[in-house]
Amino acid sequence: MTENDYLLAWGLYALAALGCLAVGFRLTSWMWRWLREPLRVVMAILLFTPTIVDPAKDLFAPAIAVGALDLLFKVGNNELRAAADLAMYGMIAFVLYGVFVAVRWPLEKRARVRREQAEAAAKRDAEEAPADEAFAADGRDRYRNPPPAPQGGNRSRVEPRL
Repeated sequence: MTENDYLLAWGLYALAALGCLAVGFRLTSWMWRWLREPLRVVMAILLFTPTIVDPAKDLFAPAIAVGALDLLFKVGNNELRAAADLAMYGMIAFVLYGVFVAVRWPLEKRARVRREQAEAAAKRDAEEAPADEAFAADGRDRYRNPPPAPQGGNRSRVEPRL
């Protein structure tokens, strides 16, 4: 396998993995957010974790494929290395996800409080509205607003009304 074949294979795998991740995102879109997001992290870990296959040549392959093929055909001893790589990358990804959640939580809390305050202010303003709104200008003043343009554009022929 030449260097170009190796890069082509990884490019095709990356494209297929992105497609699988998109399908996984679509399948989990109906779920509760605190279940959906960790499942998406797990999918990304399983699809995008590489593991070394041949240390002499520095060749990598997807860890899930290496582990599955080594277990299925009972050849090689790479399944433990693949499992270790999956565990390591999984731990790193979940720590980063935890940091993301820890930063997002107070921001959402503040936004929710601001939204509730705005809704309470709007409700209070609606209750304090003046009683004589019936006499207020409604924006359709015939002396200030020009009549709307006809739908058909500028026609030279005027049709009589019946």
